[in-house]
Amino acid sequence: MMPYALREALAAFRRTPVLTGLSAAMIGLSLFVVGLFGVAAHNISRVLDRVESRVEVVAYLEDAAPLQAVRAAQSEISGLPEVLEVFYISRQQALELAKRELSEFRDIFGDLSVNPLPASLEIRLRPGYRSPESVQAVADRIDRYPFVEDVRFGREWLDKVFLLRRVAGAATAVLGGAFASVAVLIIGAAVRMAIFARKEEIAIMRLVGATDGFVRRPFLMEGFLTGVFGAALALPFIYIIYRVLSDAVFQLEWLPDMWVLAGAATGGLLGVFASGIAVRRHLREI
Repeated sequence: MMPYALREALAAFRRTPVLTGLSAAMIGLSLFVVGLFGVAAHNISRVLDRVESRVEVVAYLEDAAPLQAVRAAQSEISGLPEVLEVFYISRQQALELAKRELSEFRDIFGDLSVNPLPASLEIRLRPGYRSPESVQAVADRIDRYPFVEDVRFGREWLDKVFLLRRVAGAATAVLGGAFASVAVLIIGAAVRMAIFARKEEIAIMRLVGATDGFVRRPFLMEGFLTGVFGAALALPFIYIIYRVLSDAVFQLEWLPDMWVLAGAATGGLLGVFASGIAVRRHLREI
């Protein structure tokens, strides 16, 4: 048998289909905007992940650095928990790389009588250890080797990458919270209208001994379903905008499945939260 709360919530939808539709549409509009911002935030995060994955520490070695000592250091550095892999680049390999990557200077490199490029160790870091503090700590440890002449990792642009990530996270939290608040107000207003439409029924229920919980449950279920319906309305429109932008402007990545499920769950929880506030206020007034 269908639970009482669900049966009453569905009955309320049938009694006021226009009001229910408007509530779901307004919630869908709020979640639509939140979803679009979610697509933007996800793609910004993916770009930053790709930039962050290129973070590496380069240790330039002295010309007289003993190869055996360098190999021993390479093995030690590889054992650090922050380090993913270490590559030794000899002076000759550095010159060949420069010729290949800087083709406009190929003639200059070809005319050199002495190779001016130093040998180096290139250290790539594991995910989770690419913050400026972690990279600086690894660089400081490598700089202690006596044959290391200089250590570089692009501190300035790494700081900018993490600053941009923090700004994107803060903007997501602020805008997401703002639109969630709008959704709560809309759901709360819709539920209060439903309560006023049934206030005599609620008064009779309380006269015959119905508890606040018994009265409250159908409205909570109604708010939950309205929030889920709103999320279901928003999702196809978000996907359409995503496809249009991907096909016409630039390639985007769709939201992860967990984000989509979290959005639907958030719509339902916002509905329960807003309904709970509206019902509690009304029951106090009776």
